[in-house]
Order: sequence, then structure tokens, then C-alpha cells
Amino acid sequence: MQVLTLDQAVAGLRAGGVIAYPTEAVWGLGCDPSNAAAVQRLLEFKQRPVEKGMILVAADILQLDGWVQLDALPEDRRAAVLQSWPGAHTWIVPAGPAAPRWITGEHSGVAVRISAPPLVASLCRAWGQPLVSTSANLAGEPPARTREALDPRLLARIDGLLDGSTGGLAQPTPIRDALSGQVLRG
Repeated sequence: MQVLTLDQAVAGLRAGGVIAYPTEAVWGLGCDPSNAAAVQRLLEFKQRPVEKGMILVAADILQLDGWVQLDALPEDRRAAVLQSWPGAHTWIVPAGPAAPRWITGEHSGVAVRISAPPLVASLCRAWGQPLVSTSANLAGEPPARTREALDPRLLARIDGLLDGSTGGLAQPTPIRDALSGQVLRG
């Protein structure tokens, strides 16, 4: 398994690659969300159906422009979302025109997060746009909390990994509906 520098990770993403990297609580798999072939490849690795949709992580709110419609939220809900970022809070926000079906799945929104861990934020900043972020595990199996716990079957198929430590959270980030505030994953 090739350990990548930040520049190599960005080059891999630009070439349609899939990489592993540490997130807030677990290791994630990422790719270019606008590249249908890269997302399909990632879904095949994970054995995850496209209908479930994907999470996007970003370094700042500007990177989510077009992917979501924050202005479609009532002012109090928009404020709650924005006040939680950067941080370990994933919100389902109404999808914007840049969000294709392979990102939304069967949903009308997109799960998004402005990540606080420095490595994820640096990767998104260097990449210049949001990044697909899904746990680095096969569907139905527990997510990897350490590099050593990454499934060898996944490692054999990805294009490299950006080494580092997770943000130390005990559980993956909660997912909430931005319109209602309802917790969908605690």
C-alpha cells in the first residue's frame, strides 16, 4: 500500500483515484465527488448501494457552493448548521445543482461536513473542493479506527493512503437533518 504525501493524494484524486485517510473518528475512503467513475469504483470497493448517498467533507463553506443550498434552510436552521462547523457535525442539506444522483442517492439532500481535523482540512484545501468521505470498511462491517485495522481487501484496491491519526472521537460524527434538526445517526 502506497503512503501518499498531500500532493500525491491530490494528484491521485485528480486522476480519478480513491484514497484512504483518517477522519474525526474512523478512517475514510475519498474520491472526487464530481467523477462518476471514481464514485462508482469506491461504491464497488465498499459493496455499498448508490441509493444510500455519500457524505462530502470540505475545508470551508465556500467549497460546498453548488453542492448544497444552505439558503433553502430557514434562518434559525442555517445558523445552527453554520455554528456547528468546523466540527464533527454532518448535516443533510437540500441538494444544489452540482450534486448528481451518485452523491445524493435516493435523497433530496446531501450529507456534508466542514471537518476540523487538520489533515482532512488540509487535504480539502489542497484539493480545492469537497471530497467524498465514507468509512473505510465493507458494507455491514465495523469501520477502521486505526490504520492497522484497515481491511486488506480494501487496501488492495485503493490508490494509496494519507497517513495520520483520527480526530479521536469515540463514534462517527452524528448525522442530522438540517431542516428539522432530527438526529438520523447518533
